[in-house]
Amino acid sequence: MSLIVIILTLLLTTAVLGKFGIKDLLNALTFPGRLTGAALVAVAFFALLGTAAVMDHWLWHTFLHSGLVAFFSSFVAFLTNLLLFIELMANADVKGYEALFAALTAGSAWAAIAAWRTLAVIPTPKRVATALLATTIVALGNFGYQNLYLPSQREVTPIIKLTMEKPVTSKDGKAFSVPVDVTLVNHSDVSFNVLGTELHAMAQKVSMSSKDRLRRQWRADATQWLSFERTNPLSRREIHQPGQLVEAQPWMRYGEQIGVNDTVTARVVVQLPINTPYDQVSFYASAHLSRKDRVSLDHLHFQCYSWNKRQVPPCKEQKKDADSIIYESNLRENNAIDQETRDPRHIDVYWQFGTQGADIIETISTSDGRMETQDQTNDRYGIRIVEAGPVERILWDIKSKK
Repeated sequence: MSLIVIILTLLLTTAVLGKFGIKDLLNALTFPGRLTGAALVAVAFFALLGTAAVMDHWLWHTFLHSGLVAFFSSFVAFLTNLLLFIELMANADVKGYEALFAALTAGSAWAAIAAWRTLAVIPTPKRVATALLATTIVALGNFGYQNLYLPSQREVTPIIKLTMEKPVTSKDGKAFSVPVDVTLVNHSDVSFNVLGTELHAMAQKVSMSSKDRLRRQWRADATQWLSFERTNPLSRREIHQPGQLVEAQPWMRYGEQIGVNDTVTARVVVQLPINTPYDQVSFYASAHLSRKDRVSLDHLHFQCYSWNKRQVPPCKEQKKDADSIIYESNLRENNAIDQETRDPRHIDVYWQFGTQGADIIETISTSDGRMETQDQTNDRYGIRIVEAGPVERILWDIKSKK
């Protein structure tokens, strides 16, 4: 009976690890992921070899060191099953896989112990096995840390540069335009998917006080710092009225890719009448990206408008004072184990705008509405937010030409 359990454990380990390993070897999003797939395929091969060695060691006795091979293969299977079981305990949604790998871990441990006990009559191979296993464990641990863990933890974030060009007045002198160049630079060795980009211009009336302002007025300005778009300097003489959104637009198409060492440039032109009541205009730009080594988007596409209540599910309704254009996509995990053992996730991207500015918000959830935390969104799925601004332009010189 014990022999049957050991053989079934090793055969099932071969099948499961071979399945995950082949998928990762062919489809993982990164080179370390494919390397992990190759390692799982190798372990699956060792488990299959161990099955033959177990049968020879207990039944046929045709190969002198079949017991050593059975022990070594069983121990490698145990170590791999244990590591995967710990990983599943932390991340898996499908409980059946946790039970499966718990059984495989226990079965392969029993197989290794049973094979080890039979090696007592041949001490030399036993000492060789001990030294070989210790060396293998140290080498695998060092390799995994250096080549798999560290690269995945390296922080990579592109940067955005905002450059304001010289304003241009219309021929009839009734309007002017302010060209703004937006440049995104990716100096990292990681590619990104574009979830959404936005550039918005906020205009303000700024008058000058003839005397120093009161402390309570300064404090009132400071309370606005909770909202970045409303942040104004704590000035002794300047009186800033609340900013108003005068223009907002994407500057790069959603769903596109930004390659390694890639640079993307766009020019946005904001037009205002010469007799505009505003005294200054401020530009803000942002890009919401996802690391391609963490997650893959199936197809980011338009879903609905927030003001069309017939199309928007209640779970996707946003705050009342802003309108949103909503996009969505299914997500693919970066390795076969997570893809197989976790419930499918999808991402919703809200391009949100109102009188007080524009912003992009993304949420990741399962089909039954379970939301990922912000830490999981950033760390596990590699969502990165790149922002620039404010870049300000005083309009007094232009308004004086009217």
